[in-house]
Amino acid sequence: MIALPAHAVEEGSRDRFGRPLHDLRISVTDRCNFRCTYCMPKELFGANYRFMPRGELLSFEEIARLAGIFVSHGVRKIRLTGGEPLLRQGLEDLVGMLSALEGLEDLTLTTNGSLLTPMRARRLHAAGLDRLTVSLDAVDDTVFASMNDVGFPVEPVLRSIEEAGRAGLNPIKINMVVKRGVNDHEIVPMAERFRGSEHIVRFIEYMDVGNANGWRMDDVVSAREIVERVGRSYPLKAMEPNYRGEVARRWRYADGAGEIGVIASVTQPFCGACTRARLSAEGKLYTCLFANAGFDMRELVRSGASDEALSAAIGSVWGRRDDRYSEVRSGNTPSRPRIEMSYIGG
Repeated sequence: MIALPAHAVEEGSRDRFGRPLHDLRISVTDRCNFRCTYCMPKELFGANYRFMPRGELLSFEEIARLAGIFVSHGVRKIRLTGGEPLLRQGLEDLVGMLSALEGLEDLTLTTNGSLLTPMRARRLHAAGLDRLTVSLDAVDDTVFASMNDVGFPVEPVLRSIEEAGRAGLNPIKINMVVKRGVNDHEIVPMAERFRGSEHIVRFIEYMDVGNANGWRMDDVVSAREIVERVGRSYPLKAMEPNYRGEVARRWRYADGAGEIGVIASVTQPFCGACTRARLSAEGKLYTCLFANAGFDMRELVRSGASDEALSAAIGSVWGRRDDRYSEVRSGNTPSRPRIEMSYIGG
């Protein structure tokens, strides 16, 4: 294990509302092989779109160095995201570096599953990856291909979920973004597909992340409606959260066939318990998924800043944090600029 730096903060950092820094989401690339209409629509992310050159991305060594300092501020969970993180070559090497950090308790990855071969799943687990989340918006092939907008079929993703489970990356969480009139008829089939397995489906309210997806409140299927739809077919009972700041509200099947979760950022905001920071692929630190600006950590790293200076910067940024976008959403206009989800990670 890699020891924490000598300047580790024993009590951890807290923001202006007393929220601790506990979770770090690290985007390793802004690229994706899907063009999901709610995230990277083709009209904006087409053939001429300029993605970041390799030299602008944080190196694995830079990511691991910063992650160690975040752990010293109280981070206990790190999630690797993108874009599609499996597009980043050698990702297993980064997983190995992060899994060696003393004090880190949970190392996870979010992927669309299209590149998750059985061998890669085994290599990721062997390198130290604890768990996996797969983004899957439908089990119907036509709906799935339409939503990813590159015609990718659903069956390879379903196979990758099973293979990843056999590789030891359990429990696998399956995230479904629900959009009214697009895939909301897939809510119950999705629940049925994974009932009785070790996997946990999490239904996510369609959110106004970024500016590219043309979000409207009319497109949102509320968590309450989602639970009611599933519950009509399979009775549910509410469960306690696993830990403070867990974003999903948990429901178990009354017959013991597993559980589901609902993430209700729109209709039931959970800002008051948010413990997450986000590091973009080129090293900007964001303190909210709905942020419009970040703090440039890469500039500090590449200018030769010491670990102490980097730690002070992280503590200062988190200490000034007063984000609660979802709680005050009604006071924001649609024109308010926000970072795109593909850039900052979900």
